[in-house]
Amino acid sequence: MHPSVIAQKTPDKPAIIMAATGESVTFAELDARSNQGAQLFRKLGLKTGDGIAIFMENNIRFLEICWAAQRAGLYFTAVSSRLTAGEVEYIVKDANAKALIAGHTLAKVAAEVAPRIAGVDLLMVGGTIPGYSSYENQSVTLPSTPIKDQISGAAMLYSSGTTGRPKGVRQPLSGLPIDAPAPLLGLVTMLYGINENSIYLSPAPLYHAAPLHYSMTVQRIGGTVVVMEHFDAEGALKAIETYKASASQWVPTMFVRMLKMPEADRLKYDVSSMKSAIHAAAPIPIEVKRKMIEWWGPVLHEYYAGTEGNGMCYVNSVDWLAHPGTVGKSLLSPVHICDDEGNELPVGEAGTIYFASAAQFTYHNDPKKTAESRHPRHPEWSTLGDVGKLDEEGYLYLTDRKAFMIISGGVNIYPQEAENLLIGHPKVADVAVIGVPNEDFGEEVKAVVQPMDWADANPKFAEELIAYCRQHLSPIKCPRTIDFDRELPRHPTGKLYKRLIRDRYWGKGESRIV
Repeated sequence: MHPSVIAQKTPDKPAIIMAATGESVTFAELDARSNQGAQLFRKLGLKTGDGIAIFMENNIRFLEICWAAQRAGLYFTAVSSRLTAGEVEYIVKDANAKALIAGHTLAKVAAEVAPRIAGVDLLMVGGTIPGYSSYENQSVTLPSTPIKDQISGAAMLYSSGTTGRPKGVRQPLSGLPIDAPAPLLGLVTMLYGINENSIYLSPAPLYHAAPLHYSMTVQRIGGTVVVMEHFDAEGALKAIETYKASASQWVPTMFVRMLKMPEADRLKYDVSSMKSAIHAAAPIPIEVKRKMIEWWGPVLHEYYAGTEGNGMCYVNSVDWLAHPGTVGKSLLSPVHICDDEGNELPVGEAGTIYFASAAQFTYHNDPKKTAESRHPRHPEWSTLGDVGKLDEEGYLYLTDRKAFMIISGGVNIYPQEAENLLIGHPKVADVAVIGVPNEDFGEEVKAVVQPMDWADANPKFAEELIAYCRQHLSPIKCPRTIDFDRELPRHPTGKLYKRLIRDRYWGKGESRIV
């Protein structure tokens, strides 16, 4: 299973289509170009186990470069296109990348990065600037045949940095041939029914773990990947109809934005081709998921996992409807719910989620973070930092990230519950619930709301939202005050940089996305 094998069987089949332009690359072209890329990496002196960094927006060359690194036995680190020069510098150096490949649309930041990473080969796609050579011009003159020492490389990706500095996860290379079965293959084919006939829509940035891994896995099987240059709600629905997409991967905010469209606008698109809509990355409000299943049918598949690869829970639409709110049962390893001292908690009680997994991970160059992810008495148990609970049947329910817990008057409050409720209000586009300083109680609950219409950003609407919350939740869980923001700092993958919002109220105005 590999694009090189598919190229022999169906050379003219599209491997990649850009959703907005229709620009495409066949499997034969992907095979030839990825061979040329691997040849270029060897020409630059990169050997098995070395790494490259990819700092690009979604474009036609992105996956080609990943496949070139994969067949050259390299680590490939996809870097968020939203980062500053200092943040890109940190990741390039931390990953020990020997080459940086940047997109021309990110030329301003790429130019700032260049003098900070001396000794790193600099290449650019879609044009050049001083200091960078053209990736296309460098590779097109090289043989389109495989290098002599092909061996499997792997992605080395970084966390989103929503609670602090991004952490890199670097697993040992497998040492296997490039077409050896990948771990994700079985899940994709058995759970989601994706096969060589699938048209897979990827609406999220390819630098994120799930879009990158799933897109490459679909291409291993021989399916076609349709890549959205940028997500927008109507554009996604149009892409499903235009390309008759049968599979896709989403985050909950994308569903929210589609559901907030005027009903006549969203229902005019034919989405009946969609047979498998996968979602993850953030908790989904129960009513949002119910509405999506009512609209698209029982085609939603949810999983809970992380870049760390230490465990995975899964649930289909039928089981979710029977257990609303769950992220599913563990597929790979037992789940343990523990208190702050590491003691296991009974069914129904919330605590830190640990996977008892044989698949151990380390955070690159960060032994302290690695140690913090382990159970105090069972080092083989590891956590992603989330809080949740199990029911009698073993279904897991997420409560929130431990870092976001609010302690008010000695009571632990998880803001996700209020967030899930408030996002369902028809006048709310986005919301974050945080803890802010309170002299008497230590912290109090505050909501920061992005209204659908900025004209609603007034005290009367704030009172309306507080009352709305108190109709459904205990007052202690509801915001005492509400502020308004024109746009919340949300990662394109759907994760909210709540740390940045919280820091405004705790005197840390210099805090940035890092």
